[in-house]
Amino acid sequence: MSIYLRKISFYFALAGIIGLVIVVRSLSQVAPMPAPPIAPVKKPASHAIAASGLVEAQNENTKIGVPVPGLVTEVRVKVWDHVKAGDVLMRLDDRDLQAQLLSQQALVDVATAGLKRLEDQLQRLQGVGTAGAVTQDDISTRQNDVAVARAQLASSRAVVNQTNLLLERLTIRAPIDGTILQVNTRVGEYAALTGKESPMVMGQIDLLQIRADVDEQLAPRITEGMNAVAWVKGDSAHPIDLDFVRIEPFIVPKVSLTGSSSERVDTRVLQVIFTMKPNSARKVYVGQQVDIYLTDPAAARP
Repeated sequence: MSIYLRKISFYFALAGIIGLVIVVRSLSQVAPMPAPPIAPVKKPASHAIAASGLVEAQNENTKIGVPVPGLVTEVRVKVWDHVKAGDVLMRLDDRDLQAQLLSQQALVDVATAGLKRLEDQLQRLQGVGTAGAVTQDDISTRQNDVAVARAQLASSRAVVNQTNLLLERLTIRAPIDGTILQVNTRVGEYAALTGKESPMVMGQIDLLQIRADVDEQLAPRITEGMNAVAWVKGDSAHPIDLDFVRIEPFIVPKVSLTGSSSERVDTRVLQVIFTMKPNSARKVYVGQQVDIYLTDPAAARP
């Protein structure tokens, strides 16, 4: 009986060992790397320089600010609206200045009445002449009083004009012709001078430009007039030809991150500006990231 039990125990132990080996082998197997959902961009030439880029409005995006902090009382535009330079975009609360303007205008009326009274007195004195009881000193004194009253009236009017100019500043107008890209404020919100985002962003998007970030270690290879091809993130099948515009002559820290796990956040980059010709068949949006390869035409020659 004991021999039978020992055999059963042996077989159970052997089965446990075999099962453990199978489990360990299954856990140690590496799953095959899945294919990327979108094929990555292939390097067009061995001497090409890779860069990441950001789509911008022509002449960069214009961030609309406010001259003074205040409560937003009116927003005249919405996203995709086309505006001309000088069109009203938004208004800030102007009740304080309007109240001041009422009292300032009243002072203008008082100064106007005072000047009229002194001018009438001077006119009567000049009509009497110096032959009677009126002397030349009296006339000179009235003339000086009239001059002072005129200066006081001019000062009051200047204060009114100053307030009107301050009121005009509370009406935010478009500085350029363009399209409204973002509206980050609503009626009733408080517009501050400094904040994480501007109340509005606008730009000219008839012709877009791309700001390419080239690692500073590759900056010596960048030359004027380089050719460039861009691919929108998520679309590696349709390249976009770019036209060289300029090289920004200042190395800056990289702020446009692509999200790649191998990307260094402390990279400094040389920025190169290209323009992208409009294409109705392909919709590209401001702020979209693109992959760019830059090539020097001279380097391709044998």
